[in-house]
Amino acid sequence: MSKSKIVILGAGYGGLRTLRKLQQSNIDAEIVLVNKNDYHHETTWLHEAAAGTIEPEKLMYSIDKVVNKSKTTFIQDTVEKINKDEKTVTLTTKGEIAYDYLLIALGSEAETFGISGLKEYAHTITSVDSVKKIRAHIEAQFAKWKSEQRDELLTIIVGGAGFTGIEFLGELTNRIPELVKTYDVPREKVRIVCLEAAPRVLPQFDEKLVSYGVGVLEDRGVEFKVGKPVKEANADGVKYAESENDVREIKAATIIWAAGVRGNSVIEASGFEAGRGRVKVNNNLTVPNNEEILIVGDCSLIINPNNERPYPPTAQIALQQADIAAKNLIKLVNGQSDLEDFVYHEKGTVCSIGDNDAIGVVMGKPLKGYPASVMKKVIDDRALLMLGGAGVLASKGKFQFYK
Repeated sequence: MSKSKIVILGAGYGGLRTLRKLQQSNIDAEIVLVNKNDYHHETTWLHEAAAGTIEPEKLMYSIDKVVNKSKTTFIQDTVEKINKDEKTVTLTTKGEIAYDYLLIALGSEAETFGISGLKEYAHTITSVDSVKKIRAHIEAQFAKWKSEQRDELLTIIVGGAGFTGIEFLGELTNRIPELVKTYDVPREKVRIVCLEAAPRVLPQFDEKLVSYGVGVLEDRGVEFKVGKPVKEANADGVKYAESENDVREIKAATIIWAAGVRGNSVIEASGFEAGRGRVKVNNNLTVPNNEEILIVGDCSLIINPNNERPYPPTAQIALQQADIAAKNLIKLVNGQSDLEDFVYHEKGTVCSIGDNDAIGVVMGKPLKGYPASVMKKVIDDRALLMLGGAGVLASKGKFQFYK
């Protein structure tokens, strides 16, 4: 009798953590990992590379550092479609591969909410390639200012004041002094505007923490326009609603869109019942009517019983889901039906605002400034250890607590 075959799609936080747990077990199954790149990247560090405060290589490491070749086959390819009825996955190069059990951990894509021009004119912080382009684009605008002296070249608009937007603003404002010096431009000509449609910045934090974080960024020159939704992006900048009947325009050469994510488009292409690329999974992370498929991370939707709202797609949740997914895959392979339900345990949330500054809540305690910054680095290092092990932590870890 042949072994059961487990196929894992995606080598992000959820996919790699599940793989690592399966490899550490004595599961008698064939394991296949599919990922479009031969590396894993720390998604929660992308904003740093986009601003240019770290090199892209810092947030990447080879999947080979995690894959145990005696237990797992790695296929570098792009997933096009999941064929649920046939229990196969269609890949761009390899064609179809079969599975007995499937773990979907494909990650997210930027959500533009149908706003005109965003796909054409805005940059998103979604991949290593995208952040390389953002860094190069910003530097090119600063370089052009000396000869063209158009103010919009030094105007940067950030759409969204959630985690990604705020963390990018923190790193960007730390980078500005270097850019000003390198390209010999007046600091007063640099304009950074953050547009947020919602009435509050970072609503998951209390107002005192948010006020501190916003104050730090405003002191560094960021203009916040909260409750002012972007209506359109174009080649010259953006149009936004100052009020219901008052649409205004800001001319800018750089637009960064950081106002939301959706699940992977493969979900809809595969015929799953989903909203914005996220499938409402059973409590044990299996797909209704397709219990041989489990979903973790950005493509899964689980309701928080405390507020009847979906859990946000975070790395912390993906890692915790992965531990349960691995346990349940082992049970499925062994013919057990008593699958374990996922229960989220909040360990804390920290939002960096650059260098040695941050805001957050850890174990129910609010933190700000340097202590929060240290905790952020500890959280990042813990994720490295959970996925890549001690070797990856030693080479990629954030051990410099003062920059």
